[in-house]
Amino acid sequence: MTNKDNSRFKGGLPDYLIRHTTFRQMQIFEAIVRLGSFTRAAEELFLTQPTVSTQLKKLTDVIDMPLLDQSGRGIKPTEAGEELYRVVRQIFDALADLDSHIAGLKGLQRGRLRLGVITTAKYFAPEMLGDFCRQYPGVDISLKVTNRQRIFERIQNNEDDLYILGQATKSKELNLCVYPFARNPLVVMAARNHPLCKESNISIERLIQEPFIFREVGSGIRDATMKLFSNHGVMPNVRMELGSNEAIKHSVVGGLGIAVLSLHTLVLEGTDGPVDVLDVEGFPIERKWYLAHTRNKELSPITRAFLDFAIASEPVITEKMNTLYAKFSERHRESRDRGEGNKRGRGR
Repeated sequence: MTNKDNSRFKGGLPDYLIRHTTFRQMQIFEAIVRLGSFTRAAEELFLTQPTVSTQLKKLTDVIDMPLLDQSGRGIKPTEAGEELYRVVRQIFDALADLDSHIAGLKGLQRGRLRLGVITTAKYFAPEMLGDFCRQYPGVDISLKVTNRQRIFERIQNNEDDLYILGQATKSKELNLCVYPFARNPLVVMAARNHPLCKESNISIERLIQEPFIFREVGSGIRDATMKLFSNHGVMPNVRMELGSNEAIKHSVVGGLGIAVLSLHTLVLEGTDGPVDVLDVEGFPIERKWYLAHTRNKELSPITRAFLDFAIASEPVITEKMNTLYAKFSERHRESRDRGEGNKRGRGR
């Protein structure tokens, strides 16, 4: 090793890299590689795309080798980029562990919790986090809401402390510890003026005569619904596929079809909203929510406290679902009673 090379290392540390790179540059590079996009990296980090490009160029100049291959349709790391990404992930994981240990030394008064949840869990997870933060006001919260495939990617990249999943089918494959908690009933939804809203005990055979609006292929809700229909030997008429619960609800209100979604998606509007829950045989499909973390992850005191808090919240969440479903059922009974009364009145 030359004297010039030796000058780059002081006390066993890469002095040149320490002086000429920043954690922000590493964070930007990590996000670009993980997300496969400059735009998505900029959005996740709340930066402009020119800033992302500039910081990546500075990091590339320091390494003095190309880090990304943009010759194809996507963005892929070069051999040097793959090595840098591996090291950056190790650094970030070590810093996360340090943060957890420091929080442990401080007790539960301060610390950080990173929570990743599938999209449907956004209807109750923020409220649960709010209750938790009222007990521990010094805790910083990072909440990432995304679809199931991206959650699996985040698990593989060890990006969060805990996850909320709609099913635990990949727990062994991803080496997860899972904790079932709280009801997640799937119900059939229609616009309030839909003819089926006046009927009770609707058969599956009658239901599939209607056009359906489904979540994207791979959605847990879609898989559970298709399994029920398959058990009855029928297939639904899929008119549309959308990747957002809210987009599906708006399409239902617009009269484009009916849909199967979690009852949690109706928590805010309740029975006063423009969407009704149909009385269909075989529904609701009973599912559970799952809290999960990687099996080899050392949980910080804050993470452990939230895990215990969430599990203890199960009766509250379940009662909320029971009450909401009972209100829809009561409204149906009142509607049917009014209809029968009108028929008797006309008969006289």
